[in-house]
Amino acid sequence: MTTPGTPAEPRPSAPGTDPFATGYGTSPAGSAPTGTTPGGTSPAPTRPSGPSRAGRAGRTAGRGLALVLLIAVTVVLVLFAVFNGETVPISLVFTDVRAPLVVALLIAAALGFLVAALLGAVLAARRRNR
Repeated sequence: MTTPGTPAEPRPSAPGTDPFATGYGTSPAGSAPTGTTPGGTSPAPTRPSGPSRAGRAGRTAGRGLALVLLIAVTVVLVLFAVFNGETVPISLVFTDVRAPLVVALLIAAALGFLVAALLGAVLAARRRNR
């Protein structure tokens, strides 16, 4: 039992009495419990201001993986250019030209990418208009 004027022992299930969240679950007599406003209501919970440690670690690992892949692709492209440097005849519609094989392959790849991108854009526009 408590004497008048002393705070009662807080119940663990009472709001605002978590000893880890409110400073050991006690408050001075006559004042609102820690974590509440003078009207007795709890303030809105706040979110952490930055990304969590796990989020930052994942982003860092992702950047490292992207860097490794970038280096690997660069090495492959350099080797591709070195091993395909011989000059070959290329027959165009109106003329014949001689160019390194790597240039012909890269032009063909760029044209293929362009055709695929245009086809994708046309199909996306048709889907939007339905």
